[in-house]
Amino acid sequence: MRVLITGATGLIGKRIVELCHTQNIDVNYLTTTKSKLKNKKNYKGFYWNPYENEIDKHCFKDVDAIIHLAGANVAKRWTKSYKQEIIKSRVVVTRFLFSSLKKQNHSVNQIISASAIGIYPDSLTKYYEESNIEFDSSFLSYVVQEWESAVDVFSSLNLNVAKIRIGLVLSNKGGALPKVSQPVKLGFGTIFGNGDQWQSWIHVEDLAKLFLFVFKHNLKGIYNGVAPNPVTQKEFTKTIAEILNRPIWLPNVPKIVMKLVLGEMHILLFASQRVSSKKVENLGFDFEYHHLKTALMNLIKN
Repeated sequence: MRVLITGATGLIGKRIVELCHTQNIDVNYLTTTKSKLKNKKNYKGFYWNPYENEIDKHCFKDVDAIIHLAGANVAKRWTKSYKQEIIKSRVVVTRFLFSSLKKQNHSVNQIISASAIGIYPDSLTKYYEESNIEFDSSFLSYVVQEWESAVDVFSSLNLNVAKIRIGLVLSNKGGALPKVSQPVKLGFGTIFGNGDQWQSWIHVEDLAKLFLFVFKHNLKGIYNGVAPNPVTQKEFTKTIAEILNRPIWLPNVPKIVMKLVLGEMHILLFASQRVSSKKVENLGFDFEYHHLKTALMNLIKN
């Protein structure tokens, strides 16, 4: 088996590549950086520049499925120009990938695309499943809706289309956790707002396994990439503090303060989405990290 991965050198992509190799799955990957190109039997790099309509068409050779992870980091200040970059890196790039595949004779029968739980409305009370058709009016929700629509077009090529709506990814190699845990470690941990906003999280190990689960079972449709037990922001911060044996003594930071500091991007700290993982669990996927404390113990202690 062979998969083609976009975003293979990112936080999630690296772990998926490692898992593929432990399961005898060969990897082709697309990169915009020529210095990152490698040519091994089970790990072959191919150059592309979607904004210039450039792609090495050999990337599709003998590929069974595409795992599509590419997208600009949303945790960077949302200037007007960067918001356009966030959209383009998902929508324009996905459309280019589609048009490139369409022109080739290929063996691809499935695409598994990253998506995000930011599509769901902000709510302290609702519990969102994949069947939910009510979406938020935020910038992030708009991006995800456009992104998913671009991915859906692959079905016209008779591919099974799967979308994994990812929550807060926990890793000690990057992402949100080091940024949150470092202030706590230094004694400057704090809670944002009243801390009641829900955070649906997932250990990077489980997320990588989820992508391969969807691939191996040739699944299609939408799947929430979150652990079974969401927590509030208050519980999230206090659990980190407990593991690090540090107090939380600073006062809560009001929403209006972070809005002044971060602008529109402040919703990353205050949006509340309690999201269900039942669909993929009912299909037989087994999470290794069900509860936050176990996941954090694994990542912080290591």
